[in-house]
Amino acid sequence: MAKSEKEKMLAGELYDASDQQLAEERLIARRFCRKYNSILPEAEAERAKALKEMFPEAGEDLYIEPPFRFDYGCNIKFGKNVYMNFRCIILDSALVTIGDNVMIAPNVQLYTASHPVNAAERISGPELAAPITIGNNVWIGGGAIILPGVTIGDNTTIGAGSVVTKDIPANVSAAGNPCKVIREL
Repeated sequence: MAKSEKEKMLAGELYDASDQQLAEERLIARRFCRKYNSILPEAEAERAKALKEMFPEAGEDLYIEPPFRFDYGCNIKFGKNVYMNFRCIILDSALVTIGDNVMIAPNVQLYTASHPVNAAERISGPELAAPITIGNNVWIGGGAIILPGVTIGDNTTIGAGSVVTKDIPANVSAAGNPCKVIREL
């Protein structure tokens, strides 16, 4: 039996993002984002309830400042005690795993989605995706961009404005474009 476009997407294979099932799932996600982002600032209990409905397996103390955007939502796994500041974006065409005690500053972008580098293949429309894993006790500075397939180890700090193109080990401070280890912690 042939794989669905969603199965291809989650397997890291070329897939058609215009597939009806994927388009419907993105529409559900956009509706959630619109609803969540419109909750009044003083309605913290309502925001917490909405997050629990969207991410039922998330650890306790998940706090996300609106506005927040994502592609699907069902491919995001949050640990406990996670804080995401304003204007974060997660393109979760593949699994995004965020560990415990993670702090994510404003304007951070996590991109699992990508496109073929060969122009002819890219123009024909298929996309690719690769998972992102963020370990425990990680702090990601403002405006950082985490690219597809990256793992960030436990207890690591990523400097503001970094573009993380490759895995970053545990227990380090890393920054830059491309992001590189600056020192061990």
